[in-house]
Amino acid sequence: MTITIGQRAGLDTIPPYRQGAAPKAVDGLAPFKLSSNENPYPPLPSVVTAVARAASGIHLYPSMSADALAAAVADRWGITAGNIAFGAGSVEVASQIIHAVTNPGDQVMFAWRSFEAYPILATVAGAEPQPVPLTPDGGHDLKAMAAAVTARTRVIFLCNPNNPTGAVLTAAAVEHFLGTVPPDVLVVIDEAYLHFNDHPETAVGVELFRKHSNVVVLHTFSKAYGLAGLRLGYAIGTPELVAGLRKVAIPFAVTALAQEAGLASLQAERELQDRIDVLINERQRVHSGLLEAGLPVRPSGANFLWLDTGVHTEDLAGLFEENAVSVRVFPGEGIRISVGTAEANDRVLAIASQAARLLPRHH
Repeated sequence: MTITIGQRAGLDTIPPYRQGAAPKAVDGLAPFKLSSNENPYPPLPSVVTAVARAASGIHLYPSMSADALAAAVADRWGITAGNIAFGAGSVEVASQIIHAVTNPGDQVMFAWRSFEAYPILATVAGAEPQPVPLTPDGGHDLKAMAAAVTARTRVIFLCNPNNPTGAVLTAAAVEHFLGTVPPDVLVVIDEAYLHFNDHPETAVGVELFRKHSNVVVLHTFSKAYGLAGLRLGYAIGTPELVAGLRKVAIPFAVTALAQEAGLASLQAERELQDRIDVLINERQRVHSGLLEAGLPVRPSGANFLWLDTGVHTEDLAGLFEENAVSVRVFPGEGIRISVGTAEANDRVLAIASQAARLLPRHH
């Protein structure tokens, strides 16, 4: 006799998080994966050496508080170790925040479309997702978000730059927004793409944290630092909030290898900056090329570009697939293209010249 184990009510309504697809092989073409906003360059040799050295100790548990890494991050931002909570990627730290701050039925607000994990994390924690539509240019509608706050709103995520549209929030706009939000509502500045954000007027999470006790900042080592496969991220918040995050964190989720890689990456920031500069230049080159091809591409402060292709999205996605390039497709909305190597970006621009024929001319 087979007994079916019942699942939690509502579990079937939670969509699984979708990983960026791998490119499909096409004869004669090198495949390029531009669907996951990954750093296209391999780890720095010094980081590989640090990880290899740490591998001999993987029979031991890692430091739960990641003391050495916490000291380095604290020094990097001029804060204390008591302001830092680590997790297995910033998405896991975002989960910690929701679990630590919300009760069942509380609301978690975010712009939409934004990072796909926000509504999933909220629902899993027993909270209610509270999406607020983006402005027509793909940015956060802060006025609408402020107006949508209810007595049940406990957490608000601001993704800067926004994933997947690349739109940047200015310091002035976020300061004004914080002045309209109740001080007991936690505002999360998610800066996963911080290093690629060269907008002169951008909001800066750490500066906002210094001025507002209800601000917490999310950073990750997955993007600019290229440690996506090791899973390492952190929050910067008040000591009271950080203590709560540590209580709900999965014990030992941040591995010893991740901690050593993070430490080595912080020590190699100058070298990493050279790679970041190349990716920013490549982003600008691809953006210009897509515009010239007549495609509806948005300005971006991240390591990806957003094509606002609407009803033409699936047709355009097919062209990328035919040319051995995987991109992130949002049916009926648009396409997010990660910035890759120069060779991968050349392929994108070659596809763009064909793609323009599928779309009405963009002005």
